[in-house]
Amino acid sequence: MTKERLEAYRSNREEIKELDYILQNRWKDESLIKIATINDYRKGYPVPQAVPGFDREEYERKQDRDMKRKEWLEQECREVEEFINEIEEGMARRIFRMYYIDGTERITQRKVAKRIHVERSTVSRKIDDYLKVSHNSQNAQL
Repeated sequence: MTKERLEAYRSNREEIKELDYILQNRWKDESLIKIATINDYRKGYPVPQAVPGFDREEYERKQDRDMKRKEWLEQECREVEEFINEIEEGMARRIFRMYYIDGTERITQRKVAKRIHVERSTVSRKIDDYLKVSHNSQNAQL
């Protein structure tokens, strides 16, 4: 697990919510209404007429694209959550959960330190040390 993936967690959760909204409301999008021109021969000669219609192919293409993105983001979030839940040391797990997962906005290391009654540098060191150990153990398996 990398720091970048952990820091992207909140943004990914927000993007999932945005994609949910888009996927449920795309059919209301007026940009999917296209105007086609047909020739009307009722008078014996071609008279061009504009006919509005829903572009189903574009709708399905966009839905598929956004659904794949949402599934990828959900998998990424599950991996981050599993990584944090598998941390055996209680303090480190609490620090990671508070700093990367909990809340709607990013909490600072100083606030995490205040909540668990340690120095801010301890929080920073716990995060860095755990990620270093985690990274080294992944490399050892290769």
